[in-house]
Amino acid sequence: MVVSAKEILAEAEALRETMISDRRTLHAAPEAGADLPRTREYVAGRLREMGYEPKELAGGITAEITGSDTGACVLLRADMDALCVTEQTDLPFRSQNGCMHACGHDMHTAMLLGAAKLLRGYQSKLNGTVKLVFQPDEEGFTGAKAMLAAGVLREPAPQAGFALHVHSGTPSGLVLCGEGTFMAGCTLFRVTVHGTGCHGAMPETGVDPIHIAANIYLALEELVAREVAAKQPAVITVGRFTGGDAPNIIPSSAILEGTIRTFDRELSACLLRRIGELAQGIAAAYRGTAEVCELASAPPLKNDDIALDLSTACAKELFGDASVYRLRDGGMGSEDFASYTYELPCAYLLLGAGTAQEDSRYGKPMHNPKVIFNEDILPRGAALHTLTALRYLEQT
Repeated sequence: MVVSAKEILAEAEALRETMISDRRTLHAAPEAGADLPRTREYVAGRLREMGYEPKELAGGITAEITGSDTGACVLLRADMDALCVTEQTDLPFRSQNGCMHACGHDMHTAMLLGAAKLLRGYQSKLNGTVKLVFQPDEEGFTGAKAMLAAGVLREPAPQAGFALHVHSGTPSGLVLCGEGTFMAGCTLFRVTVHGTGCHGAMPETGVDPIHIAANIYLALEELVAREVAAKQPAVITVGRFTGGDAPNIIPSSAILEGTIRTFDRELSACLLRRIGELAQGIAAAYRGTAEVCELASAPPLKNDDIALDLSTACAKELFGDASVYRLRDGGMGSEDFASYTYELPCAYLLLGAGTAQEDSRYGKPMHNPKVIFNEDILPRGAALHTLTALRYLEQT
């Protein structure tokens, strides 16, 4: 007998307080990066309470649940890491350790834990296996690649993958389904400029790396305008510029760090190469040297048509047609779930987490130290994960 969407949503709503508790526990003690020991321990403990046998993999956690052992497998993924941001909300469970779940990964983890509980109740209805993946370091773009390299797509091997992300500024519960290449790829880069330090009173005795870096910065501002077609989305942003420790001393080095975002992996590689050529050429012109390196990267995220159609249909079945919106144009934000989308058919959806019109506390930008997400959407996320997994396995 096919499980009804109405039943799943009702059972998800019954888990509301449990998911809120999970979310607030995680929110109050965030961890950033690839090593999340307390977060891993909490997630693994909660899964064991539900009867799962969680395994640690590349800094993350995986767990499986099988109904009929058909060989079919579907992957559901949540990210667990926070940002190095000092929280500025007045929430009673706010973080006070200098990190913050300002991108909603605590919400994602709570939703997938909710789905894990729901799936346990529907185990006899599963026509295959659901693999639950709780991943570190999405923000640093190393988490997905590390788990893929460690074999997250083996034993058992999923045939499709699905993920959700909360979206501040979108009406609560509205599901955004992006078609095709939905999010930009992002390459994090560093430019290190080497000069010769000297006293600020005698700049002619040294080579000023700050002056060189400033000229490199200006050249990067012109790179997209003059070397990328106007109809091809691309943006280069420098977010870090450091050099020197005293106002009267010219240092020996300076550093620029930034991002390249495009919808084309070859274009991103070309721009990184050109940044290196520009940096080295400009540095040489001013008697210095420069080196460019890639710190991390995520490719453009592409939604598979069939997987997206399935998840869109599940969202409509759960919440009604008016609560689902198909997007043909993506944005320049990036997400390292993209790495999964080059290994198997995937769908990645956005779930509205509130607007200022609903509540003046909601609607702040993602990564903002004052952002607050509407916890009422937690049952929706858990229900959508659950129904998507069930429906996918039903059709295999």
